[in-house]
Amino acid sequence: MEIRPEGKRVFSIGELNQHVRELFQTHLPVIWVEGEISNLSQPASGHCYLTLKDQHAQVNCAMFRNRRYNLQFAPVNGMQVIVRCKADLYSAQGKFQLIIEEMEEAGAGALQRQFERLKNRLQIEGLFDNDSKKSMPRSIAQIGIITSPTGAAVKDILSVLKRRFPSIAISIYPSLVQGDQAAASIIDAIQIANSDNRCDVLIISRGGGSLEDLWPFNEEEVARAVYKSQLPIISAVGHEVDFTILDFVSDLRAATPSAAAEILSPNIDEITAKYAKASRSLYEAMIRKIRTLEQKADFLNQRLRHPHQQLKEQAHTLEIMRKRLSKAIVSDLVQQQVHLAALKDRHFRQHPSKLLSTNVINLTRTVRLLSRHTISRLQEARQKYNRTAHLLNTVSPLQTLSRGYSIMRDVNGSIVRSIGDINDGDRLKAHVCDGEIMLEVTDTSGNLLRPDQE
Repeated sequence: MEIRPEGKRVFSIGELNQHVRELFQTHLPVIWVEGEISNLSQPASGHCYLTLKDQHAQVNCAMFRNRRYNLQFAPVNGMQVIVRCKADLYSAQGKFQLIIEEMEEAGAGALQRQFERLKNRLQIEGLFDNDSKKSMPRSIAQIGIITSPTGAAVKDILSVLKRRFPSIAISIYPSLVQGDQAAASIIDAIQIANSDNRCDVLIISRGGGSLEDLWPFNEEEVARAVYKSQLPIISAVGHEVDFTILDFVSDLRAATPSAAAEILSPNIDEITAKYAKASRSLYEAMIRKIRTLEQKADFLNQRLRHPHQQLKEQAHTLEIMRKRLSKAIVSDLVQQQVHLAALKDRHFRQHPSKLLSTNVINLTRTVRLLSRHTISRLQEARQKYNRTAHLLNTVSPLQTLSRGYSIMRDVNGSIVRSIGDINDGDRLKAHVCDGEIMLEVTDTSGNLLRPDQE
């Protein structure tokens, strides 16, 4: 007879497992889990079985055939993945497992989801609205560039600005553009540029890269700093196919750093052509005006014939007015031409070819000075060499030998300093200024006095 405790519910194993399974399905319907694949098994049935683990724990997982066919990559052991799954309990054996519905590689996939979530949230807040974007100024005297001062992006921007309109002033606000500290560096540069208030517009730029490389431009803090900026901002990050949060929140997006420079800089050749066309139009308009006034003066002159005196006075007055008007028109035209010539001359002086010519002249002058200095140094060195050679020749032993002296050596090469160093029959070698003499000792005499003993 089965006896159960009073007032207590007793589960069978099957009931317990079923109850736990229902708890999982109720409280953990769909979750995202990240881990490393191990114990991967892909049997012929088409299902996929694996273990997801991290440094602290692991869990068994199953991905059924209909879900596995949607994979965009082949999973392997050791791969870091993120899975969308449901927590489940295999009731027959009481084993906890995850049923995988979606799987993607960790890293870029996770960053992309983070990007999309932030983009949607900021868009809902209104940070991307066109109404909040500032328009680009029509006339730009100074441009601020927030970027790495040693990167290729700043070189491209400066090259385009120098070619198109070199008179625009440039302020570079150095910033990190990659790494954990880059976002804070970009924000500081934006705040400094706004505090300076020297620039008409800012360009935030860097070259292309992976999603991880460009991630500082997807940070929420950077987006809000751009949105709060009082200066209009152009985003010029990466290549044309790269998009960041900065592109959506900035006032204008340029496909490349060079494109940003072209957007902000007028073409000096087009401006010169425009001035020339305006000058021609002004001149033609003035000529037409003069001819119209001359015709009107002639017409009035013909109408005012009577009375004769009044006609004469009015004709005289009209002639004076015509001359004054003609003189004023011509004077104004001359002033416009002088002003246009001054503008053309100023732009010509700023042209890169003019600057290059000046640099070539300076380089030529420098080379000549260097050549003269080198020749002078060589002459000084040659004179010093000659003096040294003369001094060495003066104290050289060969000079002594040339005066009739010789050096005597025995067969062992030792110098003979006294008659006590040799014996009769010894063979000696005498060194003179132009060679050697072989001698044989036949006799010695010790009665010679040295010069200091006489």
